Amino acid sequence: MFNVGDKVVYPMHGAGVIQDIEEKNILGEKESYYIIKMPGEVKVMVPTSKAEEIGVRNIIDVETASKVFKVLETNSTEMSLNWNKRYRDNMEKMKSGDIYEIADVVRNLSFKQKERGLSTGEKKMLLNAKQILVSELTLAENLQKEKIEEIVDNKINQSFAEYNGTEETDEIKKV
Repeated sequence: MFNVGDKVVYPMHGAGVIQDIEEKNILGEKESYYIIKMPGEVKVMVPTSKAEEIGVRNIIDVETASKVFKVLETNSTEMSLNWNKRYRDNMEKMKSGDIYEIADVVRNLSFKQKERGLSTGEKKMLLNAKQILVSELTLAENLQKEKIEEIVDNKINQSFAEYNGTEETDEIKKV
């Protein structure tokens, strides 16, 4: 059970803070709900009885956050050449709610975007995965969203340059 003020992750939506726990009467059923304030002033209601089943979990700690950054610093993992299978595989990783899997999706799709570009669906997936990743890292590291985005982008740019044989330019180093 979570409490008001707890920082939690709601899979496929990202990290937020439990603002309240309210009893609601919906379709004649009385149930208790976590009211989670998500980034961008979005509020999500999650039944307390189904939170664990849905995959709601506490955010990562600072130590785990540094391990997540290490994932962004590694080479991409092998992905299917078939865009449809690759999309399904990446969607499964995102649905898992596992921060390492989400970091893997962000890194892999970012690398692919730099190499050949992405389809519209994969661009949207990258944007969503990055938002989920950044939202949790922002709360875990207690930094501004923009600073976390900058760190994530820098780590991906550096690892892409390292693993794809391109030298870092002075422009990348300045970022």
